[in-house]
Amino acid sequence: MALNVLMFYILSAVIVIFSVLTITSRRILRAAFYLLCVLVATAGFYFMVDYQFMAGVQLVLYAGGIVVLIIFSILLTSHISHKFAKPEAMRLVMGLIVGVSGFALSTIAILQFAFKETENAAIKVDMQAIGTQLLGTGKNGYALPFEVISVLLLAAMIGAIVVAKKGK
Repeated sequence: MALNVLMFYILSAVIVIFSVLTITSRRILRAAFYLLCVLVATAGFYFMVDYQFMAGVQLVLYAGGIVVLIIFSILLTSHISHKFAKPEAMRLVMGLIVGVSGFALSTIAILQFAFKETENAAIKVDMQAIGTQLLGTGKNGYALPFEVISVLLLAAMIGAIVVAKKGK
């Protein structure tokens, strides 16, 4: 077995196991840590397909930014030791039905799609062009959407803290 195939299976197993742990964990801080593991393993997939820029964005923005934001929100609301109650049996059954249905639908869609190898040459990655687009505000610019998203995340964190503190 080639090393890249073995790495694919390891990363896949990490993503599946920690995804299940994320949604089944009854402790909120542990769920945030499991989510961090899933996001780091996803960045590993990007590294495997030689897409370092997207892997860096995955690590910095999602694993670094979003998970840290979630953890700080948990720590600021003093609910670090909060343990969720066990869900009702009906909710578990409905969740299982939705999960299996989604898996079946995704599998059917993937198996029915005719994947074809492209004949086009790979596009050369130009870091200067990527940097210009990330910092630009005109056509194909990403500075304004990043600013809007950062304000939205700040508002969401403040709202979550206000709602959590209201109960005290």
